[in-house]
Amino acid sequence: MSAGLLRRWLLRRFAVPREAHTATPADHGLVAVEVGLPARDGRRLHGWFVPAAGNAPAPAVLVMHGWGANASLMLPLARPLHDANHAVLLIDARGHGASDDIDFMSLPRFADDVAAGLDWLRGRQDVDPARLSLIGHSVGAAAVLLEASRRDHLNAVIALSAFAHPRDMMRRHLSAMGLPWHPLGALVTLYVQRLIDARFDDIAPVNTLPRVRCPVLLAHGRHDDTVPFAEARRLAARRPGTQLIEVDAGHDLSDALPQAHKAFESFLNAPGRNRGSQSHEPFAQQRIC
Repeated sequence: MSAGLLRRWLLRRFAVPREAHTATPADHGLVAVEVGLPARDGRRLHGWFVPAAGNAPAPAVLVMHGWGANASLMLPLARPLHDANHAVLLIDARGHGASDDIDFMSLPRFADDVAAGLDWLRGRQDVDPARLSLIGHSVGAAAVLLEASRRDHLNAVIALSAFAHPRDMMRRHLSAMGLPWHPLGALVTLYVQRLIDARFDDIAPVNTLPRVRCPVLLAHGRHDDTVPFAEARRLAARRPGTQLIEVDAGHDLSDALPQAHKAFESFLNAPGRNRGSQSHEPFAQQRIC
């Protein structure tokens, strides 16, 4: 297969299934401002900004969805975060929700959209730039870890249903398609890295997580058949002090978020947090039923 044919096959096979929003902040009792912010390539990112209920400038959380999802599917997080006096920015990645189209998306491009959202929050007078946190799901979780590994001054990161390494995800996906790993799967994986202009080893959460300089919490469904729970344990073990919450859910944690939101709030609001420091204790796992 020529490089051109392989590119077209990959873009068709991994095209983002754009889904319309299924809810709005108002459906969750929230007053939000619909915003359009610039992505780093000039495209427009759609978002909802929910101002904090408390005094400004307030801490803020940027929330990023996963592959093929959109900001509306992350809205169950917005209400408890708002009630905990955080401002919340939920954005649609390029090619998702109501954001502009793009030829293809990738983990690095998700991270670029996270960066654009952080830059937008830092420019607001009602947001405290010293108290910015990130939450992401699946590819969005990998993206917030990647972007956090590049920054010195974040408050905290919460990664939901994060995979350990994109090569493993590709191998599972290609296996499900009936494509043998040797030689075809391995060659496709090499070409994907060329296409996205990034080495999987450089962007893999198992490698970016240890470089994150703020506290990190992982939450993962024990019934996840997209990213096995064992990957969450593998990630947590890579960085001393990382917290891991096991929830009674699959890959989509939407229905389980009410079980975990108190733990999330406590984590984000931990008193006396020394940003940039890491505990040397092994990761702590908590089970929420």
